[in-house]
Amino acid sequence: MFATKRVYFKLAGIAAALAMGATVSVGAIAADITGAGATFPYAVYTKWAEAYKAATGNQVNYQGIGSSGGVKQIKAKTVDFGGSDAPVSEADLDAAGLVQFPSVMGAVTIVVNLPGMESGKLKLDGETAAEIFRGAITKWNDPAIAKLNPGIKLPDTAITVSHRSDGSGTTYVFTHYLAKQSVAFKRDVGAGNTVNWPANAVGGKGNPGVAANVQKIAGAIGYVDIADAMKNKMIFAALKNKAGNYIVPNQDAVADAASGANFKVKGMAPDLLDQAHKNAWPITSATYVLAYEKGADATKQKGIVDFFTWSLNNGQKLAEDLGFVPLPKPVVKMVEAEMKNIK
Repeated sequence: MFATKRVYFKLAGIAAALAMGATVSVGAIAADITGAGATFPYAVYTKWAEAYKAATGNQVNYQGIGSSGGVKQIKAKTVDFGGSDAPVSEADLDAAGLVQFPSVMGAVTIVVNLPGMESGKLKLDGETAAEIFRGAITKWNDPAIAKLNPGIKLPDTAITVSHRSDGSGTTYVFTHYLAKQSVAFKRDVGAGNTVNWPANAVGGKGNPGVAANVQKIAGAIGYVDIADAMKNKMIFAALKNKAGNYIVPNQDAVADAASGANFKVKGMAPDLLDQAHKNAWPITSATYVLAYEKGADATKQKGIVDFFTWSLNNGQKLAEDLGFVPLPKPVVKMVEAEMKNIK
């Protein structure tokens, strides 16, 4: 979720681990494991890996290369587990012999660079956001934006769309949301890990690349996960949800969006977009882990189960501190049951 280079997590300190109050017993002897994929959960996996090593001595290395890269690498068997914000379909899971489960939930946020604008003051609805991101609205003082923001003086500044240049689960989530709002967006831009962005768009690698472009280009608008937006102190837009309320992305709004979701589906990937709860953040998503049902190295397979079991039971506060929302306890139990298929 930050840089895309491989990071080897260092010992965080035994005292920190003891403070976590570990409740899950993990085998003292386990192989180091490697993962790669989505940048969205990168900060969470970093923190979890640091605390996990401090508690158990076992090392987890995760490379943030984007969701498309994570799916490719797990299918190529070059990593022990993959990370993807775009869930793999039931058919593909079965064909590849993969297990998929969510690890944490978060928000894709709309961020802007409008000098003098306070976070949460700019209001957008789904249709207007779709028009902006497909290049149909090109100035900030466009009547469609002005109508949603009475009393706010909007500048006659050109809009630059900042987007992911790599295959991205964040793009998958964001474009699927906009495609639900606008037939024109779905037709012109599309919905998926990579799409056809308009002429007034500039690409950046990873969520950090999108955030950097928004920060340096006056009039820019982009989409990043909530952790990157918080880390970079970016200006959020408020977004109108399905219930008709303008919501600023936060942990309660993500939790409310997921409150009625059915995680019992194959692959544990319910649609969390544009939920009906009055406080739901419209662009809510879980991020997913992919592992083989039957791996070549039983010790590494056990290592995957041990790491995520430990993290889901002991790392929730770390996820919350980064702006993410932990899985509800019943869903954690479902994930633990699903991980029993990893052998």
